[in-house]
Amino acid sequence: MKVAAAKPDLEKWRRRVREARLLRPTGKVVRVIGLTVEVRGIAARIGEICHVHVPGESPVVAEVVGFREDVTLLMPLGELRGIYPGCTVVPQGRGLEVAVGDHLLGRVLDGLGRPMDNGGAAAETAPPGVHFVPVDRPPPNPLSRQRISEVFATGIKAIDAFLTCGRGQRLGVFAGSGVGKSTLLGMVARYAGADLNVIALVGERGREVRDFIEGDLGEEGLARSVVVAATSDQPALVRLKAAFVASAIAEYFRDRGRHVLLLMDSVTRFAMAQREVGLAIGEPPATRGYTPSVFALLPRLLERAGTGPQGSITAFYTVLVEGDDLNEPITDAVRGILDGHIVLSRDLAAKNHYPAIDVLQSVSRLMPEITGAEHQAQAARLRDLLATYRQAEDLINVGAYARGSNPQIDAAVDAYPRIMGFLRQHMREKSTFEETMAAFFSL
Repeated sequence: MKVAAAKPDLEKWRRRVREARLLRPTGKVVRVIGLTVEVRGIAARIGEICHVHVPGESPVVAEVVGFREDVTLLMPLGELRGIYPGCTVVPQGRGLEVAVGDHLLGRVLDGLGRPMDNGGAAAETAPPGVHFVPVDRPPPNPLSRQRISEVFATGIKAIDAFLTCGRGQRLGVFAGSGVGKSTLLGMVARYAGADLNVIALVGERGREVRDFIEGDLGEEGLARSVVVAATSDQPALVRLKAAFVASAIAEYFRDRGRHVLLLMDSVTRFAMAQREVGLAIGEPPATRGYTPSVFALLPRLLERAGTGPQGSITAFYTVLVEGDDLNEPITDAVRGILDGHIVLSRDLAAKNHYPAIDVLQSVSRLMPEITGAEHQAQAARLRDLLATYRQAEDLINVGAYARGSNPQIDAAVDAYPRIMGFLRQHMREKSTFEETMAAFFSL
């Protein structure tokens, strides 16, 4: 019995020995310029992980990002400190991988998928049964995606009523700084009807990470969440990888039939990190300094969310709108890729209206497919009243409008306080989809 039980293990180790790369070509560091390390003597592919050996220190992990003649360009996934010309560089023959499994729930990881909290060991010593998956994966085949037909309740009245989201839909949250993007994401994470959350904080201030986890998310939200955080002081490549690590974790749970909510804050800082990488390896700047690779990488990231053969990833991506210009390059590119956009208004925020969602500038492209005719008619009627009031608002405020002059404006004036009261919601107030619909149809 003992011999029979040991035989499969023996075969496993024999297979690993056959597959192991016992001889690996090594190279030497020849120069370090800015964020890049130039290496000669290795043959590695784009995206491959390399170890730069520094005497007396742990190896510096770096990734192949480009080539220049006979020189391989690496960028570090950590600090460059200690590297000097002549350091040995060893390709690992693989790309970056992340450990995935149920043990990640309630954990806070860094941009490379390693635990940042005190909840357990690092990925290399993860619990039994853990799977390692590549961070960079192609989006699913379009024909393997299930059609979106089910409502995804967020617990936020303005979204559920006017911008109804489908399970597996991808939405962008567009706003300038300080308008409430992170607060809105925290509400969605706490109240939405998902099996679990995967939250990526890309390029955030270090102070805001703990504020978001303890303030916006809370203990209840964190218990069913995986948080991936790469703060603004991290190398550009680590900030980039944080977005892909979060997507890979969400894909793992989706492929096991779970309904995942992916929240990413923010895509703009992801684009800025790719701009840093592109400029460092010599890529020419294009629109507003963003390199062409930025606009090629955005769909590779955003298309990974959505439905699969089983399970789904419903995604909310925030976009930091520079100068409140909704036509700036990243905003325009992301809006064209996603299935809808939620615009937060600085004017509404200044009036203490939260969440500051401007329903007239926002749209859910899947709302007509997942809601009934009665719901759509009510939303259109209330949007029409809001638009009418906004057009006549200046006349109403200065007293130049005489009641009775226009029946449509009269109806808008009467309905406006009720509509705005419905759209206001305290960050600790949850509204179920049934409660939202009952209030919505009573307006």
